[in-house]
Amino acid sequence: MGSTKDDRPLERGIEDSLITDFTETHRKSYGDFLQLKTLLNLQKTFQNPAQPDEMLFIIIHQVSELWLKLMHHQLVEVRRFLQQDDFGPAMKNLDRIKAIQRQLIAAWETLLTMTPADYMTFRDALGSSSGFQSYGYRQIEFILGNKDASTLKVHTHDPEVMEVLNAALSKPSLYDEVLHMLARQGFDVPMDLIERDYAQPYSGDPRVVKIWVEVFRNTNKHWDLYALAEKLMDVESLFQRWRFDHATAVERVIGMQPGTGGSSGVAFLRKALELRFFHDLYDMRAELMYSGS
Repeated sequence: MGSTKDDRPLERGIEDSLITDFTETHRKSYGDFLQLKTLLNLQKTFQNPAQPDEMLFIIIHQVSELWLKLMHHQLVEVRRFLQQDDFGPAMKNLDRIKAIQRQLIAAWETLLTMTPADYMTFRDALGSSSGFQSYGYRQIEFILGNKDASTLKVHTHDPEVMEVLNAALSKPSLYDEVLHMLARQGFDVPMDLIERDYAQPYSGDPRVVKIWVEVFRNTNKHWDLYALAEKLMDVESLFQRWRFDHATAVERVIGMQPGTGGSSGVAFLRKALELRFFHDLYDMRAELMYSGS
């Protein structure tokens, strides 16, 4: 049976209109735009010969740092929109942050294809390095409200990083801007909370809890604030899940042994699960349930 034109294998080829000549200096290629020669040469292994899972470990953590960088960028944008009482863009960016968090959480699943035996082949190469030393992560904790100046000690050897983190420490957190916004919306936010030292952590205030109770009792009247509060809780919940999965991944690989950076390891990571960012939004729930019963 003879073949017909329709029987021929499909060939994609390239279209004549595709740009293939990048010798002209004004043309920028995909690799140029993303600086791929730099990016794809940053995965330097320290073992000689390199161990297969060392590359996995490096790439997972480098990619996570990029997601953290983007997450911080979006949190800064949310803070800016809240300063302008611009709910719509703030909500949109919070949704993007939640999507980023899910990407970060998914990374642990890939990392867990590495067994304890795999990890031991290159653990010595890590030296004293630890995820606790991630200044990208620290920026996120600071903007979300976990202001703890003692965490800066691990960065004192790097003046450039210290400058960035000290600036982040002293700026209003995302929730500080929420308090400012509540005041502009006509709620009775105490002035001592508006004019406080932003380098100090905020652990909640019963006067603000009453404001949120009012919002949640009158959701139709205060829908934007109600929706904002719930998106903030979504971010907190996903952050806690990321922390939990981190601790679980570490326990599966090294058990209860100390971490490479000198911490107690899993026990240290589990302590972070007790931290909260949006204290008033938690306390409001208890108050709302109690007063409604």
